[in-house]
Amino acid sequence: MRVPLLDLCQQNQTLRPGLIGAFERLLSTGQFILGEEVAQFEQQIAAMAGVRHAIGVSSGTDAILLALMALGIGPGDEVLCPSFTFFATAGCVARVGARPVFVDSCPACFNLDMTDAARRVTAKTKAIIPVHLFGQAAAMGEVMELARKHQLAVIEDGAQALGAEYGGQPVGSIGHFGTFSFFPSKNLGAFGDAGMLVTNDDALAERARILRVHGSQPKYYHQLVGGNFRLDALQAALLSVKLPHLASYSEKRQANAAYYTDRLGKIPGVAEACAPECVSHQPSSSQAKMLLPAPHARRTHIWNQYTIRVSGPGRRDALRNHLVKNEIGAEIYYPLPLHRQECFAYLGQPEPGLPQVERLSAECLSLPIYPELTRAQQDWVIEAIRSFV
Repeated sequence: MRVPLLDLCQQNQTLRPGLIGAFERLLSTGQFILGEEVAQFEQQIAAMAGVRHAIGVSSGTDAILLALMALGIGPGDEVLCPSFTFFATAGCVARVGARPVFVDSCPACFNLDMTDAARRVTAKTKAIIPVHLFGQAAAMGEVMELARKHQLAVIEDGAQALGAEYGGQPVGSIGHFGTFSFFPSKNLGAFGDAGMLVTNDDALAERARILRVHGSQPKYYHQLVGGNFRLDALQAALLSVKLPHLASYSEKRQANAAYYTDRLGKIPGVAEACAPECVSHQPSSSQAKMLLPAPHARRTHIWNQYTIRVSGPGRRDALRNHLVKNEIGAEIYYPLPLHRQECFAYLGQPEPGLPQVERLSAECLSLPIYPELTRAQQDWVIEAIRSFV
């Protein structure tokens, strides 16, 4: 049985009439840059995220970059961010001339280790970027406490977590800025690159809107040096068709995650990670050959990825090869942590080191979790893992 890591065609084909209708509507207006379609989608996301302002941008990466620019982060500044995440988080910090300061991760929820973050603050630290990795919120209570103590700006990287919550608050609404990605593989996926920047701060929102269009206001008069970060009207129109289905997409992912955890957890040698408060940093069983992800009690997990940990040298890669032989898609997020990437060699190795990040990069493997996944397909995945363990 073939089980892809993701099946975009299956999801989008069910919405074909609405998507074609949106394209034809936009084609008839001739308004392809910003305009009413973008404004309406921004309002929808603002309402969903519980914020006053949503600013449509060209990608999730550009949302982070725009947030840093709006906050005035630049040369001489340091920004705390995880090493175990997608490149864009730290890449944007470097692009504005600031220094990314890499922080260790919690091995249970994969998000920032806030104890490690606190000891890396210096007089040059100006911001912190918690990433809500794989669809589960970071420890935003601790993030905001650290930010208040040291007067840091907070940019929530919610690229994988639109719809997740921390303590009942939508991610993206807690820090100074929140950023989202609509890359096709996300829970709400566009038909190319697209993103959103959100905030409750009126002044920051105004500055970000100006920077989004080359720093121009009014047109052709430039107060600032900005960029071309505009969200395409076509992407906004198509995403508006998919947005009403986002909650059901996430619910199906949650059901798929629960099924995996229940069935895989019954295999000898497999245990669920212990993540009640992400403080002990200890798995539920130190002898486990495989650890399953555990949702935090105070956080809504939308399961953009279902990421397991496979212990033992080379066993993660061996399992991935085994799954591929059984026509099962699986992906390694992320095989090389950011602090070991060649482009960041100039920063030197973090002191102290990042032991949990190193371990996660060697052990993590993501399984198919998309909404249209059938129970038969999941059972095929589970049996393949059972035969490996």
